[in-house]
Amino acid sequence: MEKKKIVTFGEIMLRLSTPGYSRFVQSQSFDAGYGGGEANVAASLSQFGMDAAFVTRLPKHEIGQSAVNAVRKFGVDTQYIVRGGDRVGIYFLETGASQRASKVIYDRSDSAVSQLQPGEVDWEKVFDGASWFHWTGITPAIGKNLQECLKDACVTAKKKGITISSDLNYRKKLWSEKEAQAVMVPLMEYVDVCISNEEDAEKSLGFKPENTNVESGHLDESGYRQLALQLKKRFKFKTVAITLRESFSATRNGWSAMIHDDNDCATPYRSRIYDITIVDRVGGGDSFAAGLIYGLLNKPGSKEALEFAVAASCLKHTVPGDFNYCSVAEVEELIKGGGSGRVQR
Repeated sequence: MEKKKIVTFGEIMLRLSTPGYSRFVQSQSFDAGYGGGEANVAASLSQFGMDAAFVTRLPKHEIGQSAVNAVRKFGVDTQYIVRGGDRVGIYFLETGASQRASKVIYDRSDSAVSQLQPGEVDWEKVFDGASWFHWTGITPAIGKNLQECLKDACVTAKKKGITISSDLNYRKKLWSEKEAQAVMVPLMEYVDVCISNEEDAEKSLGFKPENTNVESGHLDESGYRQLALQLKKRFKFKTVAITLRESFSATRNGWSAMIHDDNDCATPYRSRIYDITIVDRVGGGDSFAAGLIYGLLNKPGSKEALEFAVAASCLKHTVPGDFNYCSVAEVEELIKGGGSGRVQR
């Protein structure tokens, strides 16, 4: 495997989650950890043996350093992290069960990364030797200055011939559909690989698959095929990947994905479907993105890349916390059919 440098850019937050399945109003303590879309992707890629670098802005104090250490322990390159500001963003998580959905409450206003200014990151230096740049729709949702920083990054990456991927990741608590589309649609001209689900495509880009209702526990595959075709045609993406989640309950989902590109998936291809019992859903999409990036760089074709991404994300759903602690060997074993859950001795 060739170690190709992959750069991600976004916010890492302090994660405070209620123990087990307890509710906010009954918890006397919180389990502390760290996570955030692009940080999760960098950690997963590093876990897979890739050369991953994470760019953000964090305070110089001990909590900021703890956030740096959280990704550094995976071997993520943190040399490009800008130090400054006073706050690390926080999100509170209440993990749902059965018919009770999980809940997230943000406390991220005026976080250090939200105050990052254009020019503070030397993108020419960051992208030296890089082959891939990944960002999510959460980053531009944080504020106008981050929108400018992200555009600078995309322009520089595109000039250097670097592949750019974006996970649309619409967050209604951060901005409206109108605001999202005004920013995200123009940014798509820089994107080679678009990662989405049905809600993100609708809210961020204005495209909705027909006959879809994930909460019904059943989805119409033809609607997603049409969505993949429409997105690729409209934005000239090289690759479109759409995650397909069938929500039977908060703790049981059907999980698969679809890919469409000009290589071996000119006709949209759907992966194997996993019936998963969820331990922690947060970070599931990020582990899919990391698996897809790894697969597109290392697997012989797009179908194999997608199967790796879905399997990696399936395993992440069984791991508490934002980060995916699963290895390439474990993912490969699941793909080969070793998903029985039997004790390995």
